[in-house]
Amino acid sequence: MPYKISDHSFVLNHGKQYKIARVKDLPDDEKPREKMIKDGAGTLSSVELLAIVLNVGTKKEEVFAMSSRLLREYGEKGIAYQKDPSVIERDLDIPLAKACQIVACFELGRRFYQKKPGGSISIRTAKQAFEYLKDMGHLNKEQFRGLYLNTHYQLIHDEVISIGTLDASLVNAREVFRPALEYSAAAIIIAHNHPSGVIKATKADVEITNKLIEAGHIMDIEVLDHLIIGKNKFASII
Repeated sequence: MPYKISDHSFVLNHGKQYKIARVKDLPDDEKPREKMIKDGAGTLSSVELLAIVLNVGTKKEEVFAMSSRLLREYGEKGIAYQKDPSVIERDLDIPLAKACQIVACFELGRRFYQKKPGGSISIRTAKQAFEYLKDMGHLNKEQFRGLYLNTHYQLIHDEVISIGTLDASLVNAREVFRPALEYSAAAIIIAHNHPSGVIKATKADVEITNKLIEAGHIMDIEVLDHLIIGKNKFASII
């Protein structure tokens, strides 16, 4: 019996098999770098742009597959404002060097071209918070996220705090309030998604909320809300 190496360039979706394009299999004019040179950066998808930043994948994951997974699991807004490469390395199981490339890319964007995170975005209601965070409803992993506001309810920072199933015993208040101290935030809105689409609060969700509210009282930083986000819907715990 001859050896047979599994082809990992296929994914299953709703019972159908789809092939993941590999850069080396694409026609020259469809490869991201060549496409950018020919047609400009504006014609490339986010996956293609990230593939250029990463340059190559790893032995177990081709660069297109990696780029697609990173954006799908972390979310475009979430990954853009994550400044700690070790967190990306841990959450997304990629080499630290790749995580550093991603952080450096978005840090340059912030410094050279963008306004401060949030800019003039003002969040005063749960609905406004949901409108900003609703992309979380399409993530296939549970994500815990914090929005940090100044005294005028303006968004001054957005951070993905953790990825994975929430457990009240594992949520570290230090990680939630560290950005609040770093950016001198007056208040926080926390949110997490339920990939199942069910937005009813669990016992752990309530325990996490109460724990963070108590910590906020001690630090004089108000926890304004905790949203549970599903596909095109949300619920507020507070």
